Amino acid sequence: MPITKDEVRHVAALARLQLDEAAVERMTGQLGIILEHIARMNRLATEDVEHTSHTLPAMGNVVREDVVHRGLDRDSALANAPAREGPFFKVPKVIEDQEA
Repeated sequence: MPITKDEVRHVAALARLQLDEAAVERMTGQLGIILEHIARMNRLATEDVEHTSHTLPAMGNVVREDVVHRGLDRDSALANAPAREGPFFKVPKVIEDQEA
């Protein structure tokens, strides 16, 4: 079932695209070819094909055991800070006031 120019215009409107008549003509042909290809693929017998999530076999995440470790105390964490203000790191201001 070929796609019509009106269907191309409708899809373009949904996508907020402005197409001139030459583009509508070109897209009608291109989308028609894509839809024909999908229709051919849908006719393939894939019922017995195993589903895959990756092209390589036996791929999985490498994970480590989640072990809780004691963190640094505040003074140790701030020991090498170039500047500090009380119990905090002091950093230069990077956001400037924006005036209209």
